Amino acid sequence: MKRLPVETLKAFMEEVFIRIGVPAEDARICSDILIASDLRGIESHGIGRLKMYYDRIRSGIQNPLTKIEVLRDKAATAVWDGNHGMGHVIAFRAMETAISKARQFGLGAVAVRNSTHFGICGYYAKMACEADMIGLNFTNARPSVCPTHGVQPLLGTNPICFGAPTDLDFPFIYDAATSISQRGKIEQFAREEKPTPSGWAIDLEGNSHTETNKLLVDLVKQTASLLPIGGTEELAGSHKGYGLSTMVEILCAALQNGSFLNQLLGKTEDGKPAPYKLGHFFLAVNIDFFTDLDEFKKTSGAICRELQNSLRRPGHERIWVAGEKEYEKELEIRQLGVPIIPNLQKAIETMQRELGLAPLDI
Repeated sequence: MKRLPVETLKAFMEEVFIRIGVPAEDARICSDILIASDLRGIESHGIGRLKMYYDRIRSGIQNPLTKIEVLRDKAATAVWDGNHGMGHVIAFRAMETAISKARQFGLGAVAVRNSTHFGICGYYAKMACEADMIGLNFTNARPSVCPTHGVQPLLGTNPICFGAPTDLDFPFIYDAATSISQRGKIEQFAREEKPTPSGWAIDLEGNSHTETNKLLVDLVKQTASLLPIGGTEELAGSHKGYGLSTMVEILCAALQNGSFLNQLLGKTEDGKPAPYKLGHFFLAVNIDFFTDLDEFKKTSGAICRELQNSLRRPGHERIWVAGEKEYEKELEIRQLGVPIIPNLQKAIETMQRELGLAPLDI
């Protein structure tokens, strides 16, 4: 497996965004969020997703120029329309605004409609942690997940993200889809030419679907679904993943009068490509309004340490808390570089060739 230095790859992504019409400062934000994913070992949402944004901008269903319209702005809250601009920029500015409001009011919340895919949720929660606040953010997504007892893909993978500062070397950051896995992981399996694990997805007859390339096609055709956390049965907790996903859908559509479920397919009524019209919700909580910051960090850190040091199941040498693996992976990636597998290299070379960029030394 080949690797590229972090700064080399980040500079490449920034240049690609600029070449396809994204303003320089916005391109910096987008590339910073993408490289943050690669640094944390989340290969599905870093350089692996660059070609998706590239294709959407070139096809005209995503605007490289981000024009945010403020629909409401009242004390601790705001509602924005992203006008199908760069989701990373919209999300970055939204959490920035939520943090600013929380400094004044203790809490700050921004609801967004008509946005686009914004990368990893954890980046924005970490923004709040770096401001000594708790951060929560959510987004809906194009339909790919069926409800419990169903087979029709209606919900998105609808992630939930929560971040809190600690007195450890890293903040606690929980960032996960409300489905067993997210679509980006299936795309990563396709690049790696691996099957999808049994029990992650089903067809319209309820049978397990493991043919990765066909699954990606069938998800678009709506003839297959990813499963909510808990799988197909309530006995295993399927209703919990389904309920959490629906909660995210409400937060990301109802507060901002936005689109939901099949309205997020990215198609016109006659089947032509169209913007995805995603919704987001961001919340910052100013810890100082509730308790002493150092005491909060001490308590949150103590909770994590007690979990880490608890009794382990035989055969397992370690217990992690959310954010810990990503912290350690970042130390490794900064030293060794970002892994580039052959199919990812092909996508990079396509963009280089079409934009007339100098080849990367991969």
